[in-house]
Amino acid sequence: MPQGARRTVAQVAGVIGLAIAVALFLSVAAVRHGFFDLEVYHGALSYWVHDGGEVYDYLKPRSKYGFTYPPFAALVMLPMAYLSWNAAILVSVTLSVLASTVVIWWLLDPVAVRAGWSRWFTLAVALCLAAAFEPMRETVNFGQVNMLLLFLVAVDLLWLAPRGSRWLGVGIGLATAIKLTPGIYLVYLLVTGRWRAAATATAAAGGATLLAAALFPDASREYWTQAFWNTDRVGELAFISNQSLQGVVARLDPGHPSTLLWLLLVVVTLLVWARRCRAAVSVGDEATGFALTGVVMCLVSPVTWVHHLVWLIPALILLVDDAMAAPAGGRRRRGLLAFASVAYLVLISRLVWHWERGFGGVDGFMFSNFYVWISLALLVALPVRRPAPTPEAGSAAVDTAGVPQLGEGERGASTGARYRIGRLLAVR
Repeated sequence: MPQGARRTVAQVAGVIGLAIAVALFLSVAAVRHGFFDLEVYHGALSYWVHDGGEVYDYLKPRSKYGFTYPPFAALVMLPMAYLSWNAAILVSVTLSVLASTVVIWWLLDPVAVRAGWSRWFTLAVALCLAAAFEPMRETVNFGQVNMLLLFLVAVDLLWLAPRGSRWLGVGIGLATAIKLTPGIYLVYLLVTGRWRAAATATAAAGGATLLAAALFPDASREYWTQAFWNTDRVGELAFISNQSLQGVVARLDPGHPSTLLWLLLVVVTLLVWARRCRAAVSVGDEATGFALTGVVMCLVSPVTWVHHLVWLIPALILLVDDAMAAPAGGRRRRGLLAFASVAYLVLISRLVWHWERGFGGVDGFMFSNFYVWISLALLVALPVRRPAPTPEAGSAAVDTAGVPQLGEGERGASTGARYRIGRLLAVR
């Protein structure tokens, strides 16, 4: 058998083996949520369309949870009211898988090309690992929309931005109109000086919101005057699943969490984020700006449930990207791969849940907030790449320290074409 054929057989066997191992892991570790959030969406929209009630008046039976997204989200999800429950599950899972596949491919393909890995094999392994990732499996098991929102933002920053498209900002605006938290990416555009893109995002978010208001004035009035301000609808801030800075503060004193301490932490975090994003975009490293903003969104949002941490996926992939761009066998590569491995293993482990019923003491403080510590580490340690001098014609792209340089477009790829992020990029 030719060597190439043997390699393909080995890769197929490896993917099958990994898929079986992940399936066995999920059978033990994954918590079944019965598509709880999807049931809320489906029930609220059915109540609205078929029973004549208001979408924000609906509460899932035997719970206090109702539809919490803006009216434009209700408009986008409206077809769900005409689907059976099983069909709604199928659509939800399919869309999440497709969106995840595209985003992971955009980010991972340059790594595979540069490292000489088989592209199909790299994607297959990544998808298996993503299936075991706790935020991803929680997103699917809850029937959440996280990956669809991540996809909309990625269209802007991983596809349109490198092409200088005048439509840059539309995806961010639509994502913000569906769920308010992606609005941090509008701030990202402002912080990095893309005024036109920020205006486009604002117009897209405002236009979508006004469209929903025109079509559903009563629902819009109820959301913006009542439901939006009802924080009891989203759950307890001290609940262990809230892996944000607010969650950390709330677990210090669940009865009286300090708003001042939280605001101070948010301000410091945002200052660090703004400085790092400006540094990334100033050298054309849009992918790192995209990843850092996903990380900071998880940190500063008042509520970041574990399933929201899918926004850390770009940062974890870029850690691997940075590691593979470093010299083979070097300390930098080993350090970055170790960081990525530890972060990934912790984020599949359900570690924080061991402190769900009691998070007092030093161990409770350290381990009940461990996903927050990972987010903070990613915020400050994710490398930014900067331009390297153009090598002479025919010379190898290597700097004086022997660090391989990335060729044009080798970071943050889109399907079929790699990013244009500078003439040459090097690891800082």
